[in-house]
Amino acid sequence: MTSHPPLRAVLFDRDDTIAYTDHGVYREAALWAAQAFGLDPREVAAGMQAQWEARAFTWWHLRTQADEDAFWSDYSADLAARLGLTDAQAQQLSARYPYEAFMKPVPNAREVLGELRARGLRLGVLSNTLPSIDRTLTFLGLNDLIDVAVATCTVGIHKPNPGAYRHALIALGVDAAEVLFIDDKQENVDAARALGMHAALIDLSGQTPDALHDLRSVATLVDRIGVASAPADA
Repeated sequence: MTSHPPLRAVLFDRDDTIAYTDHGVYREAALWAAQAFGLDPREVAAGMQAQWEARAFTWWHLRTQADEDAFWSDYSADLAARLGLTDAQAQQLSARYPYEAFMKPVPNAREVLGELRARGLRLGVLSNTLPSIDRTLTFLGLNDLIDVAVATCTVGIHKPNPGAYRHALIALGVDAAEVLFIDDKQENVDAARALGMHAALIDLSGQTPDALHDLRSVATLVDRIGVASAPADA
């Protein structure tokens, strides 16, 4: 019925695909800092959000965990200056609420990933993110379901550059035509399709008419494409 081979793998983006930022954690962290350091929780929340917005796109050059550790050390020092904390207090706040503490799995994430693995599919994550991707997936409770996790920082090539996708394909041990790619950015979906992958846009806000609006829809799409009759070899 189709010239494409059946699927052997599904490759996901991380943020706004299988995980999301829980902005309520900013309030939780602000209340904790207010009690610990005698600060105004509203100023702490505003300062933490402003700090992240100021540094949100300054990590693309990081390549190793050591690079990331240095980044967060500098980040903590900048946060201390912004909030009027000592360096020790800012480090205490960052340790209590690290980067991954602001993430939550999207609804049904573990259920969907488990179902896909049960069908013999290999699962991967390809995210434009820092080297600590394994730690974030562990915090989300999903790492045991993921065969390959690629943080583009460690590769030095970010989506939608084709090289980022090729790196993930090699790690998964599959051809492009055997993969379904899911991402929340259209340019990344388009780049995957240009390489020969099946690809779909996901919009968990439900605002994009032709996108997937629920992670459970991925399983339906997999059914439509078809799965290899035997599990892929590791």
